[in-house]
Amino acid sequence: MEGSSSEKLIIVTREPDGIATVTINRPKSLNSLTRPMMVDLAKAFKALAKDNSVRVIILSGAGRAFCSGVDLTAAQDVFKGDVKDPETDPVVQMEQCPKPIIGAINGLAITAGFEIALACDMLVAAKGAAFVDTHARFGIFPSWGLSQKLARFIGPNKAREVSLAAMPLSAEEAEKLGFVNYVVDQNEVLNKARQLAGAIMKNSQDLVLRYKSVINDGYKLDLRQGLAMEKMKVLAILNTILIEDSLLKYLTAHLCSSSQPAIFSISRNHSQSVASSSERGHKYYDGMTPEQFKKMQEFIARRGSKKPSSKL
Repeated sequence: MEGSSSEKLIIVTREPDGIATVTINRPKSLNSLTRPMMVDLAKAFKALAKDNSVRVIILSGAGRAFCSGVDLTAAQDVFKGDVKDPETDPVVQMEQCPKPIIGAINGLAITAGFEIALACDMLVAAKGAAFVDTHARFGIFPSWGLSQKLARFIGPNKAREVSLAAMPLSAEEAEKLGFVNYVVDQNEVLNKARQLAGAIMKNSQDLVLRYKSVINDGYKLDLRQGLAMEKMKVLAILNTILIEDSLLKYLTAHLCSSSQPAIFSISRNHSQSVASSSERGHKYYDGMTPEQFKKMQEFIARRGSKKPSSKL
C-alpha cells in the first residue's frame, strides 16, 4: 500500500560527484504531502545543508507530477500543532539551505507544490508541466510566501491572474517570464538539472555559496540597500582574508623559529600547487621540518571550518 511505514516517501540520494537528489516519492497520489512527509522533507534539506560532501541539490517528484500540494484527506494533520516550527517546515529549511537547489519540475506543481518550487534557486521543467495556485479556490490563505514571491518573479498583474483566478501557468510561459530556466522533454528533466548542477560545481564552491546568499538576500531589498549589502559582504570577505593572512604569517614565523634543523623542503608538485594559489607560499613553507609542515597543513585545513580549534 502506498504510504506504508516501510516505504520511503522522501528519498535522498547522494552521488559521489557532489550532487544530492531529493525525491518526493508518492506518485500514485501525485506526490501530495502528508504531515510526516513535510517533516521528512524539512529534515532532508537541513541535513544536506550541513553535509560538506554535497554541493548542489536537485529536488524532484516521482512519476508524472512534481507535487500536487497538501493531501486534503490529511489536511487536519498537516496544519495542526507544530506547523509553524521552522525545524519541520520544508520551505523554511530550503530557504535557509546555503547550497543551490535546482527544482526538476516533471509535471504539475500545485499550491503547496508551487510554493516549494518557488523556494528553489533554479527550475528545469518538462514540456507540458504547469504551476497552479488553488488557494483562492479552496479558501486557504498561503503561508509559504506565494502571495509575495510570485509577483516578484512574474510581475503583479500576472501573479494576480494566476492566484485570484486559479489560472495555470504553463512551463513554457513561465520560461518566457524568467521564472523557469529551461523547458525540456519530460525524460530529459533530470539530465538537464544534473547538467546545470555540473556547471555550478565547476566554479568556486565558497563563492557560489556567498553569491547565492547575496542574490537571495538582495532580492528582498531595494537596489540601494542591495548595493550597500553587496559592499558590506565584499568588505567582510576582504577582512577575513587579511585576518587569515596575518594568522598564517604568525603561525609560520612561530613554527620556523623552532630550534629543529630545517631538513624538509616541499616537493616540486606541492610547490607548483602553492604557486598557483599564492606566490608567497614558497617563502612560508620552505625550510620546514616534516612535523612543522604537517602542523601547517592541519592549521590550513581548520581555517575553513565553522568551528576552528582553539589550539594550533
